[in-house]
Amino acid sequence: MEYRLANVHPEAKIGKDVIIEPFVTIEKDVEIGDGCWIGANAVIKNFTKIGKHCKIFHGAVVGAIPQDLKFKGEETFVHIGDNTTIRECVTVNRGTAARGGTTVGSNCLLMAYSHIAHDCILGNGIIIGNATQLAGEVEIDDNAILSGGILVHQFVRIGAHVIIQGGSKVGKDVPPYVTAGRDPFSYCGLNSIGLRRRAFSTDQVNIIQGTFRFLYQNGLNTSQAVELIEKEVEESKERNEILEFVKGSKRGIIPGII
Repeated sequence: MEYRLANVHPEAKIGKDVIIEPFVTIEKDVEIGDGCWIGANAVIKNFTKIGKHCKIFHGAVVGAIPQDLKFKGEETFVHIGDNTTIRECVTVNRGTAARGGTTVGSNCLLMAYSHIAHDCILGNGIIIGNATQLAGEVEIDDNAILSGGILVHQFVRIGAHVIIQGGSKVGKDVPPYVTAGRDPFSYCGLNSIGLRRRAFSTDQVNIIQGTFRFLYQNGLNTSQAVELIEKEVEESKERNEILEFVKGSKRGIIPGII
């Protein structure tokens, strides 16, 4: 297989029907799935695995070593799922010994100039806005949307179906199903539009809303709110997911409206 004007290592594993534009660099320990398109001047570094039908735009760098002083050259990885789009000048760094790798799921969109640091774990269906920057070991659950120009502190976790206002500085964990923003950064209500678009029923939305009423609108501390939710809110997948997230938060969850 020959790629004119591209530097593709002969031992790289390239799937079927892959288009590689001029001036792309693909290193030895790289695997690219069927049907991918790699735009001009993109760089795919060692220990990177790209799923099927991905698009990697001009100037993106996937799999570069982490910007972390504790990295000592260990063999770590980047894995990208299927049908994910990585736009111009995005950077996705390899992991460190902390977690071993950086993972971006399927059907994600990483917009131009965004940065995914070492050991981040991104689920499926995630949108990362232009110039949004994720520090190391950030976790983002499925179907979250981060608007442009957001800064996310290391170790933060962002729950599923969240939407975050552009320009936010995220220093604490963001529970699932919410809208978050303002300055200082805080809970702003449910992501009602996103939930409707994803066919959540009225009953599901009411349970989610009732759960967050205890967390953010009754003047309770988190421990008190959790105790009352377990007693007063009808058990459901969504309620349990929120409780599990809150109980497992290591940085603490974002505050209510300030």
